[in-house]
Amino acid sequence: MTSNAFKLGVLASGRGTNLQSIIDHTESGSLAARIAVILSDREDAGALERGRRHGIESRFVDPKAFPDKRAYNAELVSILQSRAVDLVCLAGYMRIVREPFFEAFPNRIVNIHPSLLPAFPGLDVQQKAIDYGVKFSGCTVHYVNEDVDSGPIILQAVVPVEDTDDAETLAARILEQEHIIYPRAIQWIVDKKIRIDHRRVVRAES
Repeated sequence: MTSNAFKLGVLASGRGTNLQSIIDHTESGSLAARIAVILSDREDAGALERGRRHGIESRFVDPKAFPDKRAYNAELVSILQSRAVDLVCLAGYMRIVREPFFEAFPNRIVNIHPSLLPAFPGLDVQQKAIDYGVKFSGCTVHYVNEDVDSGPIILQAVVPVEDTDDAETLAARILEQEHIIYPRAIQWIVDKKIRIDHRRVVRAES
């Protein structure tokens, strides 16, 4: 892939299974982009090891080394900008993105969330879905804004909730769909196939 390819910066806190899906799609050529850098707020994040195995720059940035959240976010932004990142992808990143992210990357930050937003934002969403008694759950790729899990929706996948499901089994089936739709949504952005119209993400005019 050429040096001027569409560049992704990934923020991750955990195992990195969605990151792995993005890596696999970039390496297969089904996602026409490359990951320029992976950043994590956890030194032991599995996502960092996944990135290193694929020769991707993967860095732990310690939040405790900064006086406040804005300073920490500013450092992340500085690293991403220095790598000329075109799109910031959150992949199991467990911190709220704050300024100066939105100034630096307006409408260029995306996230994958394991529910059909706007239902069940935040954490523990599979258990919330089961407790509420919904018959369908799923996952959502959305743009990130200042409010948690509330940005314009790019793509969703629906997963039935079975009577026998617990939070773990439902999460596993949702995760399978996350791995499908996240790279697809990123490719739409790479191809400039979508645009934001107020709250709606619509097909861009050719």
